[in-house]
Amino acid sequence: MSPHFAYRCTLVGAGPGDPELLTLKAVKAIASATVLLVDDLVNDAVLSHASPTARIVHVGKRGGCQSTPQGFIDKLMINAVHEGERVVRLKGGDPFIFGRGGEEVEHLRQAGIDVDVVNGITSGLAGLSSLGAPLTHREHAHGVVFVTGHAKPGDSGTDWPQLAATARQAKLTLVIYMGVSSLEHIGQGLLSGLPAQTPVAVVQNASLPTQREALTTLGELVHTVQREQLESPSIIVVGDVVQGARAWTAQPQTAQKAA
Repeated sequence: MSPHFAYRCTLVGAGPGDPELLTLKAVKAIASATVLLVDDLVNDAVLSHASPTARIVHVGKRGGCQSTPQGFIDKLMINAVHEGERVVRLKGGDPFIFGRGGEEVEHLRQAGIDVDVVNGITSGLAGLSSLGAPLTHREHAHGVVFVTGHAKPGDSGTDWPQLAATARQAKLTLVIYMGVSSLEHIGQGLLSGLPAQTPVAVVQNASLPTQREALTTLGELVHTVQREQLESPSIIVVGDVVQGARAWTAQPQTAQKAA
């Protein structure tokens, strides 16, 4: 039998940045909130859907930068809900894809609060889509793996050689979040199981007017990112599906800037 919760909170995915990529359900949730706890990566234009009387609290959370402690955010949510507020936790991308949504759900439920989740488009999908390429393809990729390049302190992180070998054997696309700061380590690991000529796309600020991108190969990945000065937040897509990008040439010898 499911537990009875007297209080509710809503986690809303604001998508990759472009406010037009919000779902209708997200817009309705934002409009109904009396308190919104907003991550840094959420476009300010998204907040135009909020009530003029809503209290907006910016709580940080940006990879590679100083962030509001997660425990403090949890307390803010719990206190606001218990005070009778209609609370929306507004997160970039999707709450359940590297958004710590699972951790927040656990803390809220432990406090007697039920949680509704409104999904958002994740940057790993939006980034490659913006280049005109898919994440899966019947001939090139039988599946896709979303993986973080940023390990939790004390965690050894992803076994990149093993993941690369699996991706090659099973024909999988790899979508790497938060990987720029560890790119040399990631690249070396992937090269132990994937060919150097494997296509790669790097997309910074996916879906925003400030989006920048580069097409390259796994062997040239580190050099390309350094040369193009691509920074976080960026997603890195590794696999043959990248050849579907509009700007891809048949046999790229050097990094290509996407049109």
